[in-house]
Amino acid sequence: MKRQIISRRSVVKAAGIGIGISATATVTAPALATPADAAGAPLAHPGLLHTRTDLDRMAAKVRAGARPYAAGFAKLTANRHAQSGWRPNPQAVVYRGSGSPENYGILYNDIHAAYQNALRYHVSGEEAHADTAVAILNAWSGKLTRLEGSADRFLAAGLYGYQFANAAELVREHGDFDLGRARELMRTVFHPLSDDFLTRHNGAVVTNYWPNWDLTAIACVLATGIFCDERAVVERAVEYFKHGDGMGSVKHAIPVVHEDGLGEWVEAGRDQGHALLGVGLMGTVCEMAWNQGIDLYGYDDSRFLKGAQYVAKWSLGGDVPYRANTRRKGAIGGGSGSETASGVAGVDPSMTRPIWAMIANHYTKRRGLPASYLTRAAAKAAPEGGGGDYGPNSGGFDQLGFGTLAFTRERVEETAAGSTPGPDPSGGARGAGGVRPQASASPAAGGDLAATGSGDAAGWAAAAGIGAVAGGLLLLRKRDRGRRGVAE
Repeated sequence: MKRQIISRRSVVKAAGIGIGISATATVTAPALATPADAAGAPLAHPGLLHTRTDLDRMAAKVRAGARPYAAGFAKLTANRHAQSGWRPNPQAVVYRGSGSPENYGILYNDIHAAYQNALRYHVSGEEAHADTAVAILNAWSGKLTRLEGSADRFLAAGLYGYQFANAAELVREHGDFDLGRARELMRTVFHPLSDDFLTRHNGAVVTNYWPNWDLTAIACVLATGIFCDERAVVERAVEYFKHGDGMGSVKHAIPVVHEDGLGEWVEAGRDQGHALLGVGLMGTVCEMAWNQGIDLYGYDDSRFLKGAQYVAKWSLGGDVPYRANTRRKGAIGGGSGSETASGVAGVDPSMTRPIWAMIANHYTKRRGLPASYLTRAAAKAAPEGGGGDYGPNSGGFDQLGFGTLAFTRERVEETAAGSTPGPDPSGGARGAGGVRPQASASPAAGGDLAATGSGDAAGWAAAAGIGAVAGGLLLLRKRDRGRRGVAE
C-alpha cells in the first residue's frame, strides 16, 4: 500500500500562496482571485486529467497484470523520461520561435519527465519517482520567470502550462513539493499569455489563427483554474469553449455536421498533424472539465464526438466530406487577406498521436455510445506512449499521452432506464439524473460490430498482437471474438 505523501509543511505552503501578476510577465492580465474567494463548490483534487479513482484503477490493474494496462505501463517504464535518475535543467527565460537561445525543448522535456515519473509513482508506489517529479517541478517554479519569442510563445504558454499543471497536480500532496510556488508560476508565467491570447489573439483578426492555437490557450486557462482553485478561471475556459469568437471554440473548430453524422474538423483542410493536435487538445479540455463535473464532451449534442470521429475516419484513410472554408487573416486594421481551404488534406494512415484512448473510452465506455472510428484509431495506436516516443521534435510532446494505461476503463452500465452516467467531480459516475444519451456519429451498417455500442470490442480487438514484457510476464493482447461485451 502506498504511503500518502502529505505533510504539515505542504499544508503550510498551500496556505501561504502569494497572488498577483509578476513584474516579469510579458502581458497584462486580470489578477486572479484567491482560492478563498472562488465561487461555487470546492474543486476536486486530483482533478485534471486523472482523478483518485483513475489512479487507483491503474495501480490495481497493473498489479493484477490486466490487459491492456500492463502493456501501457510497460510503455511508460521503457521511456527514458520516466526514470528516477532524470535531472532538471531549469531556465530563467524560455524562448520559442525566436530569441536566444531558443531553448523551449529543455522545458518540455523536463515537464514530461516530471509527469511520467509522477504517473509511474502512482502506479508502482515507488517513492523515488515521486521525489524526482517534485525535484523537477520545484526547480522550474524556482527559476522560470518569462516565456519569450515569436507568436509561438503563446503555444509554449498553452502547451507547457497545461502540462506543468497536470504533472504538479499528481504530486500536490508531496511533503517536499512547493505548491504555492507552482501556483504562482501558473498564475504569473503561463496563464497571462494564454488568457491574453484568447482576448486579443496577438493583435490579429480573430480567425487568423487555426483552432489549435485557441485550444492550447483554453487548456492552459482551464488547468490553471483547477490547479489554483479558481472557479472563475475555470468558467472562463468553459465559456470560451462553448461560445468563444476564435476558431478553437467547438462550433468554429467543427463548423459543419454532415448528413452522415460526422462533424467536419476545419483544420482537416490544413494538414493531418495539426488536425490531430487539435482533436487531442479538445479531448484534453473535455477530460479536465469532466473531472470537475462539467460535461463538455456532450455539449451541443456531443459535437466533439462527431468531430473526433471525422478526424479518426479521415486519418485511417477513409473518405470524408469537406465544405470549403474561407477565413480572414492578418492584423486588425492592417489590410487583412483571406485564405480558403477547399478540401481535406492528404493523410498518412501511419501517422498517429497518443490522443485516441482517452476520447474513445469516454464515449464508448463511460457513455456506452458507438464510435467505431475512434475505437479503431485507439486500437491501432495502442499501447499509447508519451513524450519521447513520437520523435524528438516539439510535436511529439504536445500530448502527455499514455492513454492505454490511464484511460482504459470498463463500461459503466446504465443505472436507470433512459439515463446514462454524467460527470462526477469525485471521478466516479452518476447514474439517474445524468446527461441523456447523445448522437453517436457512427455508421449504422449492420455488419459493423463497432457501430452497435457494446460491440465496440471489435474495434479494440484490432490491436491484437500487441505484446509487452511487464513484471517479468509476457503479455499478449488477443482478439476477444465476442465472448465479452467490451474489452478490458
